[in-house]
Amino acid sequence: MNVNIITLGCSKNTVDSENLAGALVDAGFNVFFDRQRNDCDVVIVNTCGFIGDAKEESVNTILQQAAVKQRGRKKRLLIAVGCLVERYKHELHRELPDVDAWFGVHEWREIAEYVVKYSGNKAGIHSINNRLQSTPSHYAYLKISEGCNRSCSYCAIPLIRGRHISRPMDEIVAEARQLVDSGVKELLVIAQDTTFYGLDLYGERRLPQLLDRLALESGAEWIRLHYTYPASFPMEVLDVMARHDNICNYLDIPLQHINSRLLASMQRNIDRKATLDLLAAIRKRIPDITLRTTLIVGYPGETEKMFQELKDFVAEARFDRLGAFTYSQEEHTPAERLGDPIPEDEKQRRLAELMALQDNISFEKNQRLVGQTMRVLVDRREGEYFIARSQSDSPEVDDEILVAANLRALKIGSFCSVRISQAFEHDLMATPVLIQRLSFLSR
Repeated sequence: MNVNIITLGCSKNTVDSENLAGALVDAGFNVFFDRQRNDCDVVIVNTCGFIGDAKEESVNTILQQAAVKQRGRKKRLLIAVGCLVERYKHELHRELPDVDAWFGVHEWREIAEYVVKYSGNKAGIHSINNRLQSTPSHYAYLKISEGCNRSCSYCAIPLIRGRHISRPMDEIVAEARQLVDSGVKELLVIAQDTTFYGLDLYGERRLPQLLDRLALESGAEWIRLHYTYPASFPMEVLDVMARHDNICNYLDIPLQHINSRLLASMQRNIDRKATLDLLAAIRKRIPDITLRTTLIVGYPGETEKMFQELKDFVAEARFDRLGAFTYSQEEHTPAERLGDPIPEDEKQRRLAELMALQDNISFEKNQRLVGQTMRVLVDRREGEYFIARSQSDSPEVDDEILVAANLRALKIGSFCSVRISQAFEHDLMATPVLIQRLSFLSR
């Protein structure tokens, strides 16, 4: 039987879907990750329930798959799983009767067993940790923990995913080695909060020790760190980063805002001064580091003056990569009691202004790269271009480098050197650097 898994939301969901897919493949199923495919016997929608837009996308995707099911000539099993289901299972079950089964975020074995039972397959489910990658074969997400102990006022993730649970370090390192042995060159370290890693298992934070072992033992050529929490940031991480060439000088550190009053309301455990001190310390320790952050606009109580403070901060901090989203009021979160007083059109105006500011910063930074040579990893080919990334770019969320395909045949999944020829706000154009092998050096 053919199973199609449609994954929505973040990279943590991607890993969950890949683990589920591996279990189903082991049980004898053909598994696809293709939103456009409509000919499979089983469709599993792995939903996101983080903010309003994500919830809307999840519901619409389920509705689209339900419509395909109704039009089909043969019986088709439709299953909804993941974060949105964890939050609203009973309501969804009532409103969407065409869905055959609902499963939350901790029921991956149960999902696989349900599909096996439906198919009449006699094979059992032996493991849900033998992943089938949905990403290109040369990079993979490495999830080091589940859940979150933070109490950010706007965030429903702890309500959905539960308390923080670290994976044993040996297990993570073994998975990393297995991924590299299968062809992975880049490991992207993820969790709801990677800086909290190890506290529950070992009585202390052990992200620096984990990164050290991954750098030494995994064999990965690039290791990239995501989702670090700014309060009580473990500075030893930077020492490990500086010590190993295969750990990217890249740090994803969501700050959300800079105004101290709003940060206190958000329950972020950090204020403006501590944030500025942290950024200065990070850049002093690793001067050429690429900093990525995420910000919220339109949080309850954000005045025009506070928003201007945020813009001034972005203009001064000059982040290499920046994402932003509008505040979404979430049920049963601490911020729910604050209401949602800022109109949506005002939120969108602030978002557009902030991103326009960052666009200018990104363009200026990219212009300085013209003429430079850099090492890149080739992700894919699209039409006349190979699409590559530098050490400063994480897949799907950051800049891309376009290399004309007619200049030189590049190999997808390989590293090569390119020279930047043209810069835009969020993309670069480049040409391959041809290394001439001198005859006397090859004797």
